[in-house]
Amino acid sequence: MQDRTTNRMLYSLKVAGPQTAAALADRLDITAVAVRQMLGRLHEGGLVAFEDSRESVGRPKRFWHLTDAGNAQFPDNHAGFTADLLASVSSVFGEAGLDRLISHREQATLSQYRAALDPIHSIEGKVEQLAEIRSAEGYMAEARRDPNGDLILIENHCPICVAAKACQKLCRSELEVFQAALGPDVTVERFEHILKGARRCAYRIRPTSKGQLAMKL
Repeated sequence: MQDRTTNRMLYSLKVAGPQTAAALADRLDITAVAVRQMLGRLHEGGLVAFEDSRESVGRPKRFWHLTDAGNAQFPDNHAGFTADLLASVSSVFGEAGLDRLISHREQATLSQYRAALDPIHSIEGKVEQLAEIRSAEGYMAEARRDPNGDLILIENHCPICVAAKACQKLCRSELEVFQAALGPDVTVERFEHILKGARRCAYRIRPTSKGQLAMKL
């Protein structure tokens, strides 16, 4: 059984991505020696791996990251069962039946999100609330601004990843739900995607010309 500090290390690698042992030590507030010992055990267990990167003159830095087995330590919301169920729906009811099922899920989710977001007037507040909702659903989400001032919604984990690989319409549906929930004053663009090999899913939210006018008024 993993101890609390080891779980915190796995969580940090999940949320913040590849890090050096020194960075992990600072983040977890423990010694670098203790971090290297834990990384060694996790490496032997197949949960982490490393890549050496030469960023400047001198010795290369070793960056640690989660393996597939490490990522599997986080909840998947019974995604294997969901993937099988979606395959069965498609087999029995055809693609049209599967589309109806996804559409029903999309509308139910949109209704829930709108109920939570509509009372909030600022776009930033809406995105922050959406991040809280998605975190409660297991996506380890956060909202932030990038250096250009764009709002970014980041999801560090995908609890339906197995199902989404089997049915990529689920990902397209989520993007459409975000756009509808946040409203016509913004555009939502996914620029990092787990299913395309990224560590996380990330969405850029920008005001439309109408939204920019509303902000000025």
